[in-house]
Amino acid sequence: MTDDRHDDPLPAVAPAPTDAEELRRELVRLAAEFDNYRKSMARERELLRERALDEAALALLPVYDALGRALEAHGEGDPLREGLVRLQSLVEEALARLGCQAYDSLGKPFDPLYHEALWAEEADCEKNTILAEFERGFLRNGRVLRPAKVKVSLGRPGGGPS
Repeated sequence: MTDDRHDDPLPAVAPAPTDAEELRRELVRLAAEFDNYRKSMARERELLRERALDEAALALLPVYDALGRALEAHGEGDPLREGLVRLQSLVEEALARLGCQAYDSLGKPFDPLYHEALWAEEADCEKNTILAEFERGFLRNGRVLRPAKVKVSLGRPGGGPS
Protein backbone atom coordinates (compact mmCIF):
# COMPACT_ATOMS: atom_id res chain seq x y z
CA MET A 1 0.00 0.00 0.00
CA THR A 2 1.27 3.46 -0.83
CA ASP A 3 1.25 6.17 1.66
CA ASP A 4 -0.89 9.04 0.35
CA ARG A 5 -0.11 11.19 3.29
CA HIS A 6 1.55 14.56 2.64
CA ASP A 7 3.62 16.25 5.25
CA ASP A 8 3.68 19.58 3.43
CA PRO A 9 1.44 22.20 5.02
CA LEU A 10 -1.44 23.48 3.00
CA PRO A 11 -0.95 27.00 1.59
CA ALA A 12 -2.75 29.67 3.58
CA VAL A 13 -5.70 30.91 1.67
CA ALA A 14 -7.31 34.14 2.77
CA PRO A 15 -11.00 33.88 3.01
CA ALA A 16 -12.77 35.66 0.22
CA PRO A 17 -13.88 39.09 1.39
CA THR A 18 -17.51 39.49 1.94
CA ASP A 19 -19.44 42.46 0.71
CA ALA A 20 -19.63 43.79 4.28
CA GLU A 21 -15.84 43.70 4.67
CA GLU A 22 -15.30 45.51 1.39
CA LEU A 23 -17.83 48.16 2.34
CA ARG A 24 -16.15 48.61 5.72
CA ARG A 25 -12.70 49.08 4.12
CA GLU A 26 -14.13 51.58 1.63
CA LEU A 27 -15.86 53.46 4.45
CA VAL A 28 -12.62 53.64 6.48
CA ARG A 29 -10.71 54.87 3.41
CA LEU A 30 -13.33 57.52 2.67
CA ALA A 31 -13.37 58.65 6.30
CA ALA A 32 -9.57 59.07 6.22
CA GLU A 33 -9.75 61.01 2.94
CA PHE A 34 -12.44 63.28 4.34
CA ASP A 35 -10.40 63.88 7.52
CA ASN A 36 -7.38 64.84 5.39
CA TYR A 37 -9.57 67.16 3.30
CA ARG A 38 -11.01 68.79 6.44
CA LYS A 39 -7.51 69.39 7.87
CA SER A 40 -6.31 70.78 4.53
CA MET A 41 -9.25 73.22 4.40
CA ALA A 42 -8.56 74.33 7.98
CA ARG A 43 -4.90 75.04 7.10
CA GLU A 44 -5.96 76.96 3.99
CA ARG A 45 -8.50 79.01 5.98
CA GLU A 46 -5.81 79.93 8.54
CA LEU A 47 -3.39 80.89 5.76
CA LEU A 48 -6.04 83.13 4.14
CA ARG A 49 -6.80 84.69 7.53
CA GLU A 50 -3.11 85.47 8.10
CA ARG A 51 -2.80 86.99 4.62
CA ALA A 52 -5.86 89.16 5.23
CA LEU A 53 -4.38 90.42 8.52
CA ASP A 54 -1.06 91.12 6.77
CA GLU A 55 -2.91 93.11 4.08
CA ALA A 56 -4.83 95.10 6.69
CA ALA A 57 -1.64 95.94 8.57
CA LEU A 58 0.18 96.91 5.36
CA ALA A 59 -2.72 99.22 4.49
CA LEU A 60 -2.34 101.03 7.86
CA LEU A 61 1.44 101.48 7.68
CA PRO A 62 1.41 104.41 5.19
CA VAL A 63 -1.05 106.20 7.50
CA TYR A 64 1.31 105.58 10.44
CA ASP A 65 4.26 106.92 8.40
CA ALA A 66 2.34 110.03 7.28
CA LEU A 67 1.33 110.80 10.86
CA GLY A 68 4.96 110.51 11.95
CA ARG A 69 6.06 112.99 9.27
CA ALA A 70 3.22 115.36 10.22
CA LEU A 71 4.29 115.21 13.88
CA GLU A 72 7.85 116.15 12.92
CA ALA A 73 6.53 119.21 11.05
CA HIS A 74 4.56 120.59 14.02
CA GLY A 75 6.25 121.90 17.17
CA GLU A 76 5.35 121.33 20.82
CA GLY A 77 2.27 123.17 22.04
CA ASP A 78 0.63 123.19 18.62
CA PRO A 79 -3.02 122.06 19.04
CA LEU A 80 -2.83 120.24 15.71
CA ARG A 81 0.13 118.26 17.02
CA GLU A 82 -1.90 117.08 20.02
CA GLY A 83 -4.62 115.77 17.71
CA LEU A 84 -2.02 114.06 15.52
CA VAL A 85 -0.48 112.38 18.58
CA ARG A 86 -3.90 111.00 19.57
CA LEU A 87 -4.55 109.83 16.02
CA GLN A 88 -1.15 108.18 15.82
CA SER A 89 -1.80 106.31 19.08
CA LEU A 90 -5.08 105.01 17.63
CA VAL A 91 -3.25 103.71 14.55
CA GLU A 92 -0.59 102.12 16.80
CA GLU A 93 -3.35 100.38 18.82
CA ALA A 94 -4.95 99.09 15.61
CA LEU A 95 -1.58 97.75 14.44
CA ALA A 96 -1.04 96.10 17.82
CA ARG A 97 -4.45 94.40 17.60
CA LEU A 98 -3.36 93.03 14.22
CA GLY A 99 -0.25 91.58 15.89
CA CYS A 100 2.19 94.22 14.60
CA GLN A 101 5.03 95.81 16.43
CA ALA A 102 7.67 98.27 15.28
CA TYR A 103 11.34 97.50 15.80
CA ASP A 104 14.24 99.89 16.29
CA SER A 105 17.17 99.81 13.92
CA LEU A 106 19.22 102.93 14.71
CA GLY A 107 22.76 102.10 15.86
CA LYS A 108 22.31 98.37 15.31
CA PRO A 109 24.18 96.18 12.81
CA PHE A 110 22.63 95.93 9.35
CA ASP A 111 20.71 92.68 8.84
CA PRO A 112 19.26 92.11 5.35
CA LEU A 113 16.41 90.09 6.87
CA TYR A 114 15.22 93.15 8.82
CA HIS A 115 16.62 96.12 6.89
CA GLU A 116 16.59 97.52 3.38
CA ALA A 117 19.61 99.74 2.73
CA LEU A 118 18.66 102.85 0.73
CA TRP A 119 21.84 104.80 1.36
CA ALA A 120 25.41 104.14 2.47
CA GLU A 121 28.10 106.61 3.50
CA GLU A 122 31.37 106.78 5.37
CA ALA A 123 30.97 107.53 9.08
CA ASP A 124 32.95 107.45 12.30
CA CYS A 125 31.48 104.14 13.39
CA GLU A 126 31.80 100.47 12.52
CA LYS A 127 31.05 99.27 9.02
CA ASN A 128 27.41 98.14 8.47
CA THR A 129 26.07 100.11 11.43
CA ILE A 130 22.70 101.74 10.81
CA LEU A 131 23.06 105.53 10.86
CA ALA A 132 19.50 106.63 10.08
CA GLU A 133 16.07 105.12 9.68
CA PHE A 134 13.95 106.50 6.84
CA GLU A 135 11.00 104.20 7.43
CA ARG A 136 10.38 102.02 10.47
CA GLY A 137 10.32 98.26 10.16
CA PHE A 138 7.43 96.17 11.48
CA LEU A 139 7.03 92.58 12.61
CA ARG A 140 3.76 90.70 12.67
CA ASN A 141 3.68 87.62 14.86
CA GLY A 142 7.47 87.37 14.74
CA ARG A 143 7.73 87.67 10.94
CA VAL A 144 9.00 90.73 9.10
CA LEU A 145 5.97 92.46 7.65
CA ARG A 146 7.92 95.43 6.35
CA PRO A 147 11.71 95.82 6.55
CA ALA A 148 13.10 99.08 7.88
CA LYS A 149 14.48 101.41 5.21
CA VAL A 150 17.85 102.61 6.48
CA LYS A 151 21.15 104.42 5.84
CA VAL A 152 24.21 102.26 6.54
CA SER A 153 27.81 103.09 7.45
CA LEU A 154 30.61 102.13 5.07
CA GLY A 155 33.12 102.50 7.88
CA ARG A 156 35.60 105.23 8.76
CA PRO A 157 36.57 107.81 6.12
CA GLY A 158 39.72 106.93 4.19
CA GLY A 159 39.25 103.20 4.72
CA GLY A 160 40.84 103.15 8.17
CA PRO A 161 40.25 100.28 10.58
CA SER A 162 36.65 99.86 11.67
